[in-house]
Amino acid sequence: MTTATAATGSKRNTLTAGQLSKWAPWVTLAASFALAAGLFMLVAVASSTDFSWAGVAIVGYILFLIILPVVSRIVEGGRKAMDRFMTGLVTGAFLLAFIPLLSLMWTVVSEGAARFDVQYFTESMRNVVGEGGGAIHALVGTLLVTLGATVISVPVGIFTAIYLVEYGRGWVAKGITTLVDIMTGIPSIVTGLFAFALFSLLFSDPGYRSGIGGSVALSVLMIPTVVRSAEEMLKLVPNELREASYALGVPKWLTIVKVVLPTALAGIATGVTLAIARVIGETAPLLIIAGFTASMNYNLFSERMMTLPVYVYNQYIAPGMNVSAAHERAWTGALTLILIVVVLNLIARLVAKIFAPKAGR
Repeated sequence: MTTATAATGSKRNTLTAGQLSKWAPWVTLAASFALAAGLFMLVAVASSTDFSWAGVAIVGYILFLIILPVVSRIVEGGRKAMDRFMTGLVTGAFLLAFIPLLSLMWTVVSEGAARFDVQYFTESMRNVVGEGGGAIHALVGTLLVTLGATVISVPVGIFTAIYLVEYGRGWVAKGITTLVDIMTGIPSIVTGLFAFALFSLLFSDPGYRSGIGGSVALSVLMIPTVVRSAEEMLKLVPNELREASYALGVPKWLTIVKVVLPTALAGIATGVTLAIARVIGETAPLLIIAGFTASMNYNLFSERMMTLPVYVYNQYIAPGMNVSAAHERAWTGALTLILIVVVLNLIARLVAKIFAPKAGR
């Protein structure tokens, strides 16, 4: 018994030996920032320059990435030192991407909260030249144009994905896939020029502007996203489900409708929602084909229609007599757009959870 206890104690000592404390990274980080702050303080005093907090953060973290792996290599060995170095590098990359996003959100919220009121969401800019006014006409226009683009692109995208997965073979399917890939990289302003040229030819009007033109332009951007997301979801449906349906004598089209599509519905709905969120903030195509106006317009097929992205752009580029009031309206429009995108992403997650196939017992 004594020998076994001694062996167990020796094993425990071996397992716990050569390990840094769990507080060691935090102590090293604090020491690195303190050292960087001291260096920048000396430089500021010697050269009579301003103290740079950004420089302290960058240099301090670089020192942390150097000091902690060195200490870890001495105490814990090379493998653990490399693990700590890569962990710090990945964490730094995350912070490097997260800090600008956090700064952007803070700026938009702080600047846009000033006009986030009832008046902003109940009035238009008709006959407004200074303070006041709102963006209800732009909000309604954004919803109508995006709804039109969704009605156009979702059936086209889903039917294309069904063809590629269930029916497409040979050079035709490869050609469609290539075209979808090309459409994914088309600049948004090109879609606006396409819609403008199309409707100008159809109506023989070189100055044609309307909301439906904006919907067509946005649908060109939405279709590749819908096709790709729906295609990947349909590919994930197990072939065993299709074969079981065929074995019962169900025709292929009915198998797709009753078996394949319901199984992939959650992923398809999520892809469609994310496609909507992707195009709802586009400015260039709507500026070209939908135009801008200060009045309310509920008719997609007639006259110019204001949208939120164009509204924000117009408030900055042509602020009118009161520049600060126009900029406040622009920041609130940007905040509204961000909130709409956040809501759409939450809806996508909720849809994916509700329509996801239920696991069997």
